[in-house]
Amino acid sequence: MAEDEQSGTEPRSFLTCTTAVARLLGVEEVSTKPNGRRARHLAHAVRKPLLERESLPEELFVPLMAAAVHDPDPSFCRWFVEPAVYAFGRRRVMAALVDYLRIGTDAERAGAVRAWYCAHVPLRADRSPAYGPGGVRDPALDRPQDIKTAWLEASMQVFAEATDLRMSRRVLLDLPTARAAYPPFLHKLLKSTLASARVHPDPHIRRWAAAANHESV
Repeated sequence: MAEDEQSGTEPRSFLTCTTAVARLLGVEEVSTKPNGRRARHLAHAVRKPLLERESLPEELFVPLMAAAVHDPDPSFCRWFVEPAVYAFGRRRVMAALVDYLRIGTDAERAGAVRAWYCAHVPLRADRSPAYGPGGVRDPALDRPQDIKTAWLEASMQVFAEATDLRMSRRVLLDLPTARAAYPPFLHKLLKSTLASARVHPDPHIRRWAAAANHESV
C-alpha cells in the first residue's frame, strides 16, 4: 500500500514525481490546490501536452515511469504510461516496469503491477503524433515478447520471496495458469510457484493454483 493511501491523501512520492514531469514539460504548478490533491491536479495538467507532442525528451523517460509507478490510483496511471509507450516504445516501457518489479520497494512493485496492465494499451496512429507521419512506426519499438517473459519470471520470484499477502496476490493472480504460456526454461520455477500456491493460506492464491491444475500445468 502506498505510504499515504490509508489516510486518503496522495503519497508524497507521487507529488515529487508529477512535479518533476511538469517541470520538464514547462507546466507550472498551481499552488492554490489543496496539498492532498496537488499531484492529481498536476497529472491532469500534463496529460494533454504529453500526448500532443511529436516526441518527448530523453530526460523525461525516467520521471515519467516513476510517476506511473507511484500513482496510487490504477484508474489514472495510464495518463503517464500511454504517452511513454507512444514516445519511447512499448518494449522500453515494459522493461522499465520489470526493473521496478525486480528491485523496487513494495510500493513501487505494486505500482509496477498496476502500470503493467496499462502498458498493453492499443496503439492508434490518430491518438498521438509520436506515432509517426503517415501512421508509420518502427515495429522494433513494440516487440516485447522477451520482456513479457522476464515479467513472468520476476513475478514468480517476487511471489517466492514475498512476506506480505497483498504483494503475493498482486504478483501472482494475474499470471497465466496455462503451462503453454511459459517458455520451457521457466517450467521449473512455475512448478515451484504452483506447489507453494497450492498450500498457501490465502484462498485466492489457492484458487489460482486450482485453475492451473485444471489446465494441467
